[in-house]
Amino acid sequence: MPGPVAGSKSRVYADVNTLKSREYWDYEAHVPNWNNQEDYQLVRKLGRGKYSEVFEAINITNNEKVVVKILKPVKKKKIKREIKILENLRGGTNIIRLVDTVKDPVSRTPALVFECINNTDFKELYQKLTDYDIRFYMYELLKALDYCHSMGIMHRDVKPHNVMIDHQLRKLRLIDWGLAEFYHPSQEYNVRVASRYFKGPELLVDYQMYDYSLDMWSLGCMLASMIFQKDPRDSASHHSPVSCFTQLKATVMTTSD
Repeated sequence: MPGPVAGSKSRVYADVNTLKSREYWDYEAHVPNWNNQEDYQLVRKLGRGKYSEVFEAINITNNEKVVVKILKPVKKKKIKREIKILENLRGGTNIIRLVDTVKDPVSRTPALVFECINNTDFKELYQKLTDYDIRFYMYELLKALDYCHSMGIMHRDVKPHNVMIDHQLRKLRLIDWGLAEFYHPSQEYNVRVASRYFKGPELLVDYQMYDYSLDMWSLGCMLASMIFQKDPRDSASHHSPVSCFTQLKATVMTTSD
């Protein structure tokens, strides 16, 4: 009979949050500073997700173009976590910059305001990237991930949709920190994170004591998408990552017997 599972600890940046004050990572105690959404005029809808709707907008006080992410009803602690993480990462290499936190004066609906990036849709962009382009943008994404990991934070949803690229200016930003979390050694985390075709093996086998390496697996999937100019979701086989991983695991175990 197997013994108890040993505690898990990341090989890098394991003790970042242990060495910081509780105020740094205790997002539930964080009190966001909410400003007035009337300072921003919505221009057009850019997209929507499970937790938000995203709009291009103009700051009417200075004519700055911004992006406004209007949050759908979720638990307050989830909103606090995203804001706390974005504030902690503000100014970080290739991290999307949080400009403001606002609420609608009538509905009190919260929204996050970000810098605007002139993004090219990845389905179009990946088709024309050169070998040098791929290496350049992967390096820029690695810079962003190394920075957030060095700050004790896992992104947990790295995918093409969350990597904005202004190809003309060769500028990259890692966005959507709604699933990000502070890393603490041996802590059990929710495995219902990341997107289907970018999930690390830990998530596929419900292993909860994962760490920053989860983001590196997702980055590897992105790299493959760029090199082979394929969207994983367009796979003709339609086999789920779970079934493929289970088959591989069974093959390895059979071979080792």
